Amino acid sequence: MANVYKLVFAGPVGAGKTTAIQSLSDIEVVRTEANATDEVRLLKQTTTVAMDYGRMNLPNGDQVRLFGTPGQKRFDFMWDILTENALGLVLMLNAASPDPVDDLRSYVNAFRSFIDSTALVVGLTHVENGSWDTRQRLARELDQMGLSASVMDTDARSRAHMSALVKALIYGIDPFTGVES
Repeated sequence: MANVYKLVFAGPVGAGKTTAIQSLSDIEVVRTEANATDEVRLLKQTTTVAMDYGRMNLPNGDQVRLFGTPGQKRFDFMWDILTENALGLVLMLNAASPDPVDDLRSYVNAFRSFIDSTALVVGLTHVENGSWDTRQRLARELDQMGLSASVMDTDARSRAHMSALVKALIYGIDPFTGVES
């Protein structure tokens, strides 16, 4: 019988969560997009309001179910629902945002109990438009928060980049406890 795994993608609006899931999914992605009606409309026309769902089919028959959370805090009630029974968190951050370190702090604090019992990897998008030292500043902040997690520059449109990010997350999980080593 095939194993089924679950990963959650979280992060601010515009960080690339939906695009990442689309890049990885072997099925048509289920999206719950709605027209942005608040300040988000200045960033993009639509935004996720409940979740995104995709699925990766592994060569051995196993499946990885991919769930994307809404980026807006007003939909944070979905975060706890989506993280239930997941193996880990892929935190997507936009390097070109006004303060990626603050974004990191905010999302790590919101997901902290989940992260502490699973694993975390950080995917940094839009690096060409961000500061040259964003990845290093994020790594330092994670260290100060007592977390050991990979921070990787990534292109959410690239299946290869996103696969590397997912592999980094999975390789960080202790196979005996299911918790990040």
